Amino acid sequence: MVTLDSRLVKPGDVFVAIKGEKVDGHDFIDSALAKGAAGVIDGVEELQARAKAYRQTLKAKVIGVTGSSGKTTTKEFIKTFLGCYGTEGNYNNHLGVPLTILNAPRDAKYIVVELGTNHPGEIAGLCDIADPDIGVITSIGTAHLEFFKTQAGIAREKGTLFAHARDFNVMPQGCCVADILREMSAVRRVEVGPVKTLECPVPGLHNLLDMSLAYAVARELGVSEDECRRRLVGFALPGARWRKIQAGAVTYIDDSYNANPDSMKAALDAFKGQTVVLGDMGELGDDSARMHREVLDYAYQKGLKVITVGPMFAKAELSRITQGEVLLKGSHAMHLSMLIERKN
Repeated sequence: MVTLDSRLVKPGDVFVAIKGEKVDGHDFIDSALAKGAAGVIDGVEELQARAKAYRQTLKAKVIGVTGSSGKTTTKEFIKTFLGCYGTEGNYNNHLGVPLTILNAPRDAKYIVVELGTNHPGEIAGLCDIADPDIGVITSIGTAHLEFFKTQAGIAREKGTLFAHARDFNVMPQGCCVADILREMSAVRRVEVGPVKTLECPVPGLHNLLDMSLAYAVARELGVSEDECRRRLVGFALPGARWRKIQAGAVTYIDDSYNANPDSMKAALDAFKGQTVVLGDMGELGDDSARMHREVLDYAYQKGLKVITVGPMFAKAELSRITQGEVLLKGSHAMHLSMLIERKN
C-alpha cells in the first residue's frame, strides 16, 4: 500500500512524505521505516510521476468520473456494478488520484477514478495521471462558481475528461450546456436518462440518475441487468451521504459531506420529513448571496421548518424580514452583529 499516513504503514508499504500547511511528512520518515516501510516517495511531484508511470503498466480500463454533484455516488455505483477497485471515499485531487492509481491491483480489470476540481486546469492534470479510457460526467452545476465564473466555464473544465477518454463517454440527458460537452467528446457518447427497471437503494431523483449513469457504463462493458440488480443488495454510500442516525425518537439523515445549490435542492426534493438544517455553501463567488436565498426560498416553498447554520444563510433569513423588530442574541464569538452590517 502507498500511504500519506505514517500511522497506517505496515511492512512492505511505501510512505509518501509531503510538506503540508500544518504537518511535514518528512518528520515521520524514520517512524515509517521503523514500521517496515519498503520505501519513501518524496513530495507531490514524485508521487504523481510514479503514479503516471505505473498507470502505463496496467492493462485495466480506467473509468474517470467527474461532475459538479454526484461524483462519489456515481463512482460507488460503478464500483458496485463492476465489482472493481476504485477511489476510496473522495480521494479525488492531486494527491488522491495518484494514490488511487498506485494502490490499484496490477491485475485489475477495471479501475474507477473520481476526479475533482475547483480551479481551471486541474482535470487536465488528473487525466494526465489516470489516462482514462471511459469518461463519465454526472452534472454541470454551480459548485466552485467563484473560480469558474460561469457554467460554461465549469462545463469546459469537466469536459476535459471527455477530451481525454479513448473508448466512450457517458453523460446525463438534458445536461446543462450539453453542447459544450458534445463538442469536447472525441469518441462515442452515451446520453442517459433515469433507469426504470432497477430500484435505486438511495432516495431521490438525483441518486437515481447517478445510478443510471453507472448502470449505462456497466451495460456497455457487458454486465447484465440481473447481475447489476444482484450487486445492489446491501449498497450503501460512504461517509456523510444520506446516512441515517437514530437518536431516541429522532431520525437524523446526515447528508452533510458537501453541498452546492443543485445538490441542496436535490436533497430537499428527496427529503420526506419536516425539519431541515441548512449549512452555508462555499466557493460560490459573487452569486453566493443570491444562491443562498434561492435555496432557502426553495425549502420554505416546500413547507419545511428550516434551521440555518452560518452567516450566508442567516443573512438570507434576515432578507426575508421586511418589518418589525428582530432580536439577535448569542456569544460574542458568533459575531451576530456582522449580519446587520452585511444586511445594510
